[in-house]
Amino acid sequence: MSGYARSPQARRTQNLSENKLKRIVEYNTRLKEQLDTPRIKISEASQELISYCQASRDPLVPSVWGPVDKREDPFAPVASGGCCTVM
Repeated sequence: MSGYARSPQARRTQNLSENKLKRIVEYNTRLKEQLDTPRIKISEASQELISYCQASRDPLVPSVWGPVDKREDPFAPVASGGCCTVM
C-alpha cells in the first residue's frame, strides 16, 4: 500500500491524462497507416485517367463515339416479349 490515500480529484486527473494519451496514441497509429499508403504522382494518375477515357467506349457520349447499336446499349429500354403485361 502506498503511504498516502489518493484523492478523487487526483484519480480523475490521472484518468483524464490516460484517456488523452490513449487518443494521441490511436491518432498516431492512424497517421502511420496513412503514411504507409501507396501513392502515385498526379501526372501518372492523370495520364492513366486520360488513357482509360480514350480506350473505354461510353454510350452516354455519342458525340465522341458515334451512335450506339441498340444491342450494345446498356441503357436502351428492354423490348417486351409479349403483348400483355401482368401487374
